[in-house]
Amino acid sequence: MAAGGLAGLLPAQTQLEYALLDADTPQEKENLVYQYLKKMDSRERDLTVPELGGDLQWLNTEGPISLHKDLCGKVVVLDFFTYCCINCLHLLPDLHALEHQYSDKDGLIIVGVHSAKFPNEKVLDNIKCAILRYNIVHPVVNDADATLWHELEVSCWPTLIILGPRGNMLFSLVGEGHREKLFLFTSITLKFYKERGQIKDNSIGIKLYRDSLPPSPLLFPGKVTVDNSGERLVIADTGHHRILVTQKNGQILHTIGGPNSGRRDGRFSEAAFNSPQGIAIKNKIIYVADTENHLIRKIDLELEMVTTVAGIGIQGVDKEGGAKGEEQPISSPWDVVFGNSVSGTQEDDILWIAMAGTHQVWALMLEGGRLPKGSDLKKGVCLRFAGSGNEENRNNAYPHKAGFAQPSGLSLASEEPWNCLFVADSESSTVRTISLKDGAVKHLVGGERDPLNLFAFGDVDGAGINAKLQHPLGVTWDKKRKLLYVADSYNHKIKVVDPKMKNCATLAGTGEAGNVIGSSFTQSTFNEPGGLCVEENGRLMYVADTNNHQIKVLDLDTKILSMLPILNPEACDVPDNLPVQKDKIASLPKLPKSAPNVQLPSLTVAPGQTIQFLLKLTLPPDSKLNEEAPNSWFITAEENTWLLQGQCLSGEIKDVFCQTVIPFQLPRSCLSTEAILAVKACLYYCSKGCSCAT
Repeated sequence: MAAGGLAGLLPAQTQLEYALLDADTPQEKENLVYQYLKKMDSRERDLTVPELGGDLQWLNTEGPISLHKDLCGKVVVLDFFTYCCINCLHLLPDLHALEHQYSDKDGLIIVGVHSAKFPNEKVLDNIKCAILRYNIVHPVVNDADATLWHELEVSCWPTLIILGPRGNMLFSLVGEGHREKLFLFTSITLKFYKERGQIKDNSIGIKLYRDSLPPSPLLFPGKVTVDNSGERLVIADTGHHRILVTQKNGQILHTIGGPNSGRRDGRFSEAAFNSPQGIAIKNKIIYVADTENHLIRKIDLELEMVTTVAGIGIQGVDKEGGAKGEEQPISSPWDVVFGNSVSGTQEDDILWIAMAGTHQVWALMLEGGRLPKGSDLKKGVCLRFAGSGNEENRNNAYPHKAGFAQPSGLSLASEEPWNCLFVADSESSTVRTISLKDGAVKHLVGGERDPLNLFAFGDVDGAGINAKLQHPLGVTWDKKRKLLYVADSYNHKIKVVDPKMKNCATLAGTGEAGNVIGSSFTQSTFNEPGGLCVEENGRLMYVADTNNHQIKVLDLDTKILSMLPILNPEACDVPDNLPVQKDKIASLPKLPKSAPNVQLPSLTVAPGQTIQFLLKLTLPPDSKLNEEAPNSWFITAEENTWLLQGQCLSGEIKDVFCQTVIPFQLPRSCLSTEAILAVKACLYYCSKGCSCAT
């Protein structure tokens, strides 16, 4: 390869870029690119890309791809990306459009080169989830050690490199927002080399992971919230492009949008979203961060209608705002939360927006009012509140001079002494606060002091800057305990922060990606949890366990973790006269009324889920088990005998000093959304005086 990597392209391409600025017509631009290609193709020595190493892991293909064998005769677009990066996500619609216009039969192949920023992003399974989540349909190679990145001297995400049919480098495009040039360069390159007979029309072996994805009630849920009553949940079912409203037991009340992406207002059955994330509910109204549509949507549960209240449906670059919501372009809103204006007469008259795409926090005025240190604003105005728009970890007493790095989660603590917004600032791996008195932006936990260092991440419990997070996506405030909970997404943990002491500690999760419901919070596992919320009374926390396609329920009082079942109304429409093993039930022993009764906290489970009961028994002092008697455990469900169909209802107890494990699988069809199950034990024991008891 000619020395210099991408630097070797710079002189010639810079000349072309300046010439294109002076070109007036599309034809002039095409001619300039054509002449540039003639010059590049006639070089004595190509600027070639090294072979994509045979030991690298590939996704969306039938096997490894050789650049200089399999892709010989193709125009190749290399997309250097990392899946956490909002700028990389902004590029995907351009690549989708390009591969829709030109296929491998036309001579074009796009190859994603995943060069990770975070350690969590180097793991193949996590990249696979990202490919599914963002509907990437071209081959992707895991450049986990950034080998190709360094060899080509790539310096930032995203970077596109366009190669000719010999693997010869022709163009590079750094950053987002180059759609016109991408299409111009690609189309003229295909034309140029087709004229020379160097383009091949053979197919490349594509094998999409999405084709083998099993059906699931949820698909990559990004956020979850609960209403003030604690009785209704709202779930952003992001991968299904829909919003679900459920009862707290998981029974669906409303399905809005989905399963395909789109942009459409109207009745629930006709509305469409595109990868929605943040949601906020008050009474009969829900606001939605419709992320990939670059919109804020409003759902009216009473009228069963969806409308657009901010955004124009195209990614905006405006970093100031100030227009009426539906006329104001916005960029990748990721979370929303209600708040109060300084001079407003109504509660919840502001919708705060985590505007990940411009690295800012914005406000949508739901009523007339004033922002901290701001002037009076009319209802419907949408504008920047905090953040310069530079991607930084910069704290400042002046909100417009502060810098965020892809803020992705918001939570409000309106009470004194906090009176602030908490911000999960994902790319700086920090949690920050914005004062609602004066707009001052301050550090809470994570990151480091250098505002330009966005690589200060890790998994360390501690205080303030000594604590380390890895790409946190969600925060929620616990009014009861005065604590903040954080979805530390890439550490697969839920962490708890005491804002008074700035102390951050692990609450749940082991640090390894998984889907284990353990006997304690710290033995349970998550997989990139993206959002979370706490009930008003502080008992239950709900977690959007994104890559596990589940909502997890954490009981903060009992420390019991469970999974929320998602029940369609028809799932409960099952005949109630199913035959049950009546003879087995009749033969079970009857316990005396004086037998002790221990009632456990309620547990949220899903149809078909297997749960385990651990039975730990102790005998009175100076007594022993009568091993010749029929000591046993058994299961009953007096008003819900449908639960017992096909179950093992009893078993022997041979030794009280060993825990008895009793597995129980719930039926896949449920007759009700709540049921009481009893595990009973009948023991015969003898005391020292030789008297026996039950």
